[in-house]
Amino acid sequence: MTLPNGFLWGNSTSSMQTEGATHEGGKGASVYDLRKPNADNAGWDVTIDEYHRYAEDYDLMQAMNMNCYRLQISWSRVCPDGDGDFNEAGIAFYHQLINALLARNITPMICLYHFDMPLALAQKYNGFLSRHVVDAFVRFGKRMVDEFGKQVPYWITFNEQNLYSSSYARVYAGCLKDGKQDAEIYTIANHVMVAHAQVANYLHATTTAKIGGMLAYEECYAATANPRDNQFARQVNEFLNRNLLDVFVHGHYSNQVLTYTKNHHIDFDFTVADQKDFDELKSDFIAFSYYRSSLIDASRVPINTIPNRYLDYGEVHNAYTPYNEWNWNVDALGFRDVLTRVYNEYGVPMFPIENGIGVRENYDGHEIQDDYRIDYHRQHIQAMKAAVAEDGVKVIGYLGWGLIDIPSSSGNVDKRYGAVYVNQTNTDSKDLKRIPKKSFYWFKHVIASNGSDLSSD
Repeated sequence: MTLPNGFLWGNSTSSMQTEGATHEGGKGASVYDLRKPNADNAGWDVTIDEYHRYAEDYDLMQAMNMNCYRLQISWSRVCPDGDGDFNEAGIAFYHQLINALLARNITPMICLYHFDMPLALAQKYNGFLSRHVVDAFVRFGKRMVDEFGKQVPYWITFNEQNLYSSSYARVYAGCLKDGKQDAEIYTIANHVMVAHAQVANYLHATTTAKIGGMLAYEECYAATANPRDNQFARQVNEFLNRNLLDVFVHGHYSNQVLTYTKNHHIDFDFTVADQKDFDELKSDFIAFSYYRSSLIDASRVPINTIPNRYLDYGEVHNAYTPYNEWNWNVDALGFRDVLTRVYNEYGVPMFPIENGIGVRENYDGHEIQDDYRIDYHRQHIQAMKAAVAEDGVKVIGYLGWGLIDIPSSSGNVDKRYGAVYVNQTNTDSKDLKRIPKKSFYWFKHVIASNGSDLSSD
């Protein structure tokens, strides 16, 4: 089958993984600048140098027939201290990027936050544990809507927002000071949701652009036929996914999560004003990343563990799926199930905006034969097409991670996702030459056919 006309095919990246130029253009420091390079992780000063080479990369997107690109606006590039004066040079840079995309008939999508808290806010206020940081983010977000809302039709606020409901919450929320992690997870998650709601409400009030929440979605299965494993799998979905989806679509937190926090005397700074923001909120789509699925074995989870952390203890290997060397599995059926189940439950168009596989690769002067990447994306695109044709799911587009090799969120250059090889290592930036792999030409053909032809030739 051919997907609907106007289907969006493209790529997603984040500014801290692509731009480099951390000391140029008036950019302020972010929490990522605290992470120093080593043999396993490159630094952030250069990354793939898209700050200077974006035209070359956008030409590659156009050559691949891509018609959509999700880019991130670096908070600390446009507002160096996070809550002080705006940096007009930084704002002008993103105007250049968006104009360059539009000139190539590539639809831009903006993400406002991808884990890179301005360092000043993290140090002074302990990140999103502070209401001041919520206000600072909303101020930043509203300014970006004012600048780009008429040109950019699709927006998300927070990359993979459910990670702020997990054990990663403090890391990605810019919390540098020690604290009581379990209780603080709920406070961080609420503050991030309030920030999302206020920006989304402003965008809807002032533009015709569309915005949705974004989750890092992993299909979680019961590890065995033990009913307790199934119960834990359902709770993982409820606390990490449905709790936020309920706010995105219905304007309230999950009844089960609210009951849990009440019974366990967890004060997560949820106010009457927060609920008023949620009452106004609507989502034009549900965006999500999908890379892998997981299995939960309830017997491995210690007593009194909060459901948000079940997978920290109970995740086990799935013998029925293949894995890469970082222990991320391939499960395209799980991708279809996420698309279909969430659409059936919430009735909002779905938009997968990250999907891919990381593999260690080396260029030896010959085209990289990344058939494993082609096979991965073929399986997932087939699963998406089945969700549309057989399950009736409305899907806006499919954005891979990514067009081009970039450092992972930890800074590891060796974990390569791209259809274009970048000539660098963790310890040597080399010449950063862009070299298309076999998958580049496969994607070009697939997009030209609007997904109707997924063959290798």
